[in-house]
Amino acid sequence: MTSRADLVRACREWGSFQVINHGVPIRLLDDMRSGGRSFFEDCPMCEKLQYSCDPNSPASEGYGSRMLVASNDTVLDWRDYFDHHTLPLSRRNSFRWSHFPPNYREVVEEYSDRMKALPQKLLGFISESLGLPSSFMEEAIGEFYQNITVSYYPPCPQPELTLGLQSHSDMGVITLLIQDEVGGLQVFKDGEWVNVNPLCDAIVVILADQTESEDSPDLMAIGGDGIKNSIDVRRGIEFVLEERGRQLTQIVDQIITNGKYRSAQHRALTNANSSRLSVATFHDPDKTVKISPAMELVSETSPCRYRQVLYGDYVSSWYTKGPDGKRNIDALLL
Repeated sequence: MTSRADLVRACREWGSFQVINHGVPIRLLDDMRSGGRSFFEDCPMCEKLQYSCDPNSPASEGYGSRMLVASNDTVLDWRDYFDHHTLPLSRRNSFRWSHFPPNYREVVEEYSDRMKALPQKLLGFISESLGLPSSFMEEAIGEFYQNITVSYYPPCPQPELTLGLQSHSDMGVITLLIQDEVGGLQVFKDGEWVNVNPLCDAIVVILADQTESEDSPDLMAIGGDGIKNSIDVRRGIEFVLEERGRQLTQIVDQIITNGKYRSAQHRALTNANSSRLSVATFHDPDKTVKISPAMELVSETSPCRYRQVLYGDYVSSWYTKGPDGKRNIDALLL
């Protein structure tokens, strides 16, 4: 099995996998997790509220609680969050971020800068796996708009009645996620929800809807029965297929790939005993970018599956309809 075959399998079957040896210092991952937890658990509520986001404006920057609340008989989300607008630099204003703990703003800035290079590298690998130039995905998407969302899931007295975050696929290009040791992230595969077991040094990559040290990263995909295969590939990259208890970390655009690769439907669980924290770094196109299948991937035997969409219109639809699985991406099918 070749490295390209492993990447194709992870993107086509799961839309997600985990990356290790990714070049982001483990110390920085730990600082981001501990800083986020300290804000939610130790910062007085009166100070948290100084950074409140606008509840009437989707994806506004700042502190909020239970953002995507469902109604009627559907499950309610159970989480607090802090959203940071981090890239491009013209959007970044660290004075809107918490000053608690004292080094919080500096940690978020460094984390944002270090997380920018990884999706660029991953999109290059994904482009090549489709037989496209390595720069294809990045050129189709343009400049990244990066948001970092720290989510905190308090212990829930009745976890069977709620979700930390309901089932959805991400609207953008690629999401990089780290979680703490508690776990609770699940990905949907073949009609079942599969646990994504936490690894302290790994970054979970999740392919989003638009893409259905300086060592190269090691990629870990998830599968079914306890077998672990490692394959040496170019410049030290290693694919590790774990055939049981799958974990995720890479992103591709389901629309750009014309459905050859999939975006990952995922959700977050709560539990009664422990709080949980995760940090999701979203990389999206500018809202003025038009997204459509790559013409190089369209043929008589593989016709165009999605209509072109202005990314800003897709974002508006996502927030209007709510996340609800993958119905937003499905609405673009021809």
